[in-house]
Amino acid sequence: MIRIILAEDHNIVRNGIRSLLEQNTDFLIAGEADNGQHALDLMANGVEADIILLDMNMPGINGAELIEKLKETSPQIKVIVLTMNDHEKYILQAFQVGAEGYLLKNVSPDELGFAIRHIYSGGRYICSELSLRLLDRRIGQSDISLKDIDLSKRELEILGFIAEGLTNTEIAERLFTSKRTVEGHRQNLLEKTGCRNTAALIKFSILKGLINT
Repeated sequence: MIRIILAEDHNIVRNGIRSLLEQNTDFLIAGEADNGQHALDLMANGVEADIILLDMNMPGINGAELIEKLKETSPQIKVIVLTMNDHEKYILQAFQVGAEGYLLKNVSPDELGFAIRHIYSGGRYICSELSLRLLDRRIGQSDISLKDIDLSKRELEILGFIAEGLTNTEIAERLFTSKRTVEGHRQNLLEKTGCRNTAALIKFSILKGLINT
C-alpha cells in the first residue's frame, strides 16, 4: 500500500485528486493539507506517508520551501509536484531542492498513477507533456547547423530507417550487414548531431530537413 499526503489549497482540486487516487486499490490517502505548514504539522503529529503530492503555489510556505523542509525533517518521503506551473525555472527549482517528480494538473489519471508507482519504486519522473516540451526547446536551441554535419550516404540511409522505427537488427537485415555495424553508425549519428537519444535525433533530423515526414 502506497500512503499519500495531498497538499493542495483548493478544496475542489484536492477532492478531485483524492477521488482519482482512491480508485486505485494500492493507494491510501494518509492525510490532506490545505497549505505547507499544515502538511508539516501532519508529519510532525505522526502521520506516516510514502509520498506527498503538493502544489508549488500555496499560501504561507510555498512548494519549494516545503520540499526543502520535508527533506530536512522527513527525508524518507518522496515528493511529487502536481501543479499548473509549467515554466522551466519551476521545474528546475523543484528538482534542485529535492523533488522526485513534476506533473501538470492536466495529466491523465493513468499517467498520475504510473508516476506515483514509479517514484515509490525509487525512480524520478516528469510528465510526458513537459518532457516533450523541454525536448523541443532543447532541440530548437541547438547551435548545430547542417554545414557542421558531415553524414555519409550510409549514415543517411540508416537515419531514414531509424525514422521508420526499425530496430538495429532489422536495419542490419535490410542492408545485409551486421547489427554491430548498424549500432556504430547509430552512435556516430548521435555524436555528429549532438543528440542524446533516438527521439531527439529524429526530431532534429526532421527540423533540419535530413529526413522527410
